[in-house]
Amino acid sequence: MSLSLTTQCPMCGSKEKLSRCQACNVMTYCGRDHQVEHRYAHKVACNGVKKAQKELDREEQKLRAHPGDFMTPPGATIFEEEAGHFWGIHETRAYMRARYALVEALLKVKTLYAVKSALDHIMDMLRLCRGDNMGIRDLAPPLFLRLGKDQECYDFVKWWATTGQESNYDWGNMDNPYLDVKDADVFEPVDEFTSKWAALKFSVVGEVVPQEILDNIRSQPVSTIIAGNKDIMSSKDQGPLIKKVEEQVKELYKAVNKSNKYFWPALLNPGAHLKSRPQMYSHGTPEQMQLNLQYCYDSWAETPGAIDMIKDLHQKHGRN
Repeated sequence: MSLSLTTQCPMCGSKEKLSRCQACNVMTYCGRDHQVEHRYAHKVACNGVKKAQKELDREEQKLRAHPGDFMTPPGATIFEEEAGHFWGIHETRAYMRARYALVEALLKVKTLYAVKSALDHIMDMLRLCRGDNMGIRDLAPPLFLRLGKDQECYDFVKWWATTGQESNYDWGNMDNPYLDVKDADVFEPVDEFTSKWAALKFSVVGEVVPQEILDNIRSQPVSTIIAGNKDIMSSKDQGPLIKKVEEQVKELYKAVNKSNKYFWPALLNPGAHLKSRPQMYSHGTPEQMQLNLQYCYDSWAETPGAIDMIKDLHQKHGRN
């Protein structure tokens, strides 16, 4: 769980009587003086959010004003009656792309409000387009983690790794269950989590290992998964669970390494990978690694002990 995403003034750290930047609505300040002082550092990201929001508003107004024709339902009801398969309607695509651009702009602002807003947009875009033709589902799990929503993260990942992979799942049937996994067991076997999903499950399990279980530090902020489990919190003998989690971590580490050998070294030394903009990629390539790293790096960096844990694993298993 991220300890960095606290709502505070970026200049003095104050958490009292904060007001939001009126331009981007996701940065907070204790007062006018510190907002002015911080303007140079905030200006580019702020303008990016403001511009992206303006473009999204324009595209939404355009879509809602569409009279409808033989290819496109009337815009007045399209957000309600056509939810679930937006991408199949060509006229919605400019709107969906503009909304994704806003998500990208928001994530350049490292605040709680920005991350929450980005996740809200992503989840609503998935509501509008269940099949996720744009691939935005990959952005959601790291944002859940950054917001301390560990259980929601794991439930989301499990649905996509199980039901979302079924060949006979009818994406066009809005009566089918969708993202309906709740309170799944994060300590269950990792067999079904392969390829990119292994990295996502690793993120959730990795949140638990360094502090809550392996170090048994109950005085520290704990994962919602651990905090909600009375048996774990009250147990005097966590040995069996520690061993189980250690084995899971090893399996997941190796699964990610097998899926893309570039990922772990890049996580430890991200450098220019965080700014690269690959136009296309194939499985197991550096380009795929760069995209996945950009999606999730902040969630690793904001979790105390997470990257250090990877350093230890990489030294032990990196060449295996």
